[in-house]
Amino acid sequence: MSEPTDDAALHRRIDELVAEEHRLERAHVGTPLSDDEQAKLADMGVQLDRLWDLLRQRDARRRAGLDPDEAQERPGGVVEGYQQ
Repeated sequence: MSEPTDDAALHRRIDELVAEEHRLERAHVGTPLSDDEQAKLADMGVQLDRLWDLLRQRDARRRAGLDPDEAQERPGGVVEGYQQ
């Protein structure tokens, strides 16, 4: 994923993905999603988790007095493995 790394751009991309998720879900109220749509929805969830993780890293680095631009996006397999 080649997303912008500043916080505002990350928030915009998150908002776009959430809106796309909602559009897809609203289009199928009462009807099941196709396999492709389910895969797309799952992929959007992973993308969102990666973006939120990157924002949290940036915030943690900032609070620690470090450069937030050195935060690195982690693979989906890593962020999906975090316990809530």
